[in-house]
Amino acid sequence: MDFTRIALGNSVFEGENNAYLLEGDLTTLVDVGASTESVRSDLEAGLNSAGVAVTDIDRILLTHWHSDHCGLAGELQAESGADVFAHEMDASLIAGDDETAEALDELRDRRFSEWGIPPDKREVLLGVQSDFQGVAGDPVDVQTLADGDQIRAGDGELTVRHLPGHAAGHIAFAFETEDGGHSAFVGDVILPEYTPNIGGADLRVDEPLATYLESLDRLASHDLETAWPGHRDPIEDPAARIEVIRDHHYDRTRRVVETLQEHGPADAWTVSAHLFGELEHIHILHGPGEAYAHLDHLERVGAVEREDFEYRLVDTDPDVDALFPNTKY
Repeated sequence: MDFTRIALGNSVFEGENNAYLLEGDLTTLVDVGASTESVRSDLEAGLNSAGVAVTDIDRILLTHWHSDHCGLAGELQAESGADVFAHEMDASLIAGDDETAEALDELRDRRFSEWGIPPDKREVLLGVQSDFQGVAGDPVDVQTLADGDQIRAGDGELTVRHLPGHAAGHIAFAFETEDGGHSAFVGDVILPEYTPNIGGADLRVDEPLATYLESLDRLASHDLETAWPGHRDPIEDPAARIEVIRDHHYDRTRRVVETLQEHGPADAWTVSAHLFGELEHIHILHGPGEAYAHLDHLERVGAVEREDFEYRLVDTDPDVDALFPNTKY
């Protein structure tokens, strides 16, 4: 399958977003970037280099609801009439549904309290999130996809793989390469330089660490030759990158255990402070979110117990290895 990677600017989150252009009977974009003038300029430059105009776009496929991936979808759809597709669990957020947004705000406020985020840090974070709303773009008419669906794009066909964790409705789009191998547009499931945030990036995900680890296992089972991520350069050895990310979460779980061993019972904010130090900007959300994901994982297997919103070790030396059965230690 022939396609063009279009590099898009992004000074927040993981930086340097990608959109992928698939030309053919159904001119298709996989992800579109945030709704800013500079990102729109980057996208148009990439399209123009390929001899494609915005009005030529027939389909937009979105890996997940985060605005740095879907923000431009509404205005591009309005100009081109393109059909926009996303997973059924993320579609209402991308569409701009008020009821869904209100429910997410309520969940956010509840998590702020449960995690123990200090009031002054909450105010900073609310301001950051308010700024991000401006890059979410216009409302979108979204058609839904589910795991295993096949969808035409360019001159070929993509298979939808539901890989939740970083987002509840995160999907990859898999395809067969010219030599009969397998590749995929993987969004933020795996990234070349950073480990995707879990716990804070989408508060709707239940059992965030276990869910994400299952998605890594599933992605590994497809034996991809190359993974085309939502940020930065292609991943030439996806299996090796998956192992690095899995090892990262193994090590982080051990650090969470060590924090509780050394400092005693603590809430997610306190654990995140020991792990990451002073948190600013979006990391006020992502830091305790990561700590929560690991604390929640330990709680569900009985290694810690929670009283109110503080976690304490049940076993002073839990078997962390048993929580990561597919990790090569």
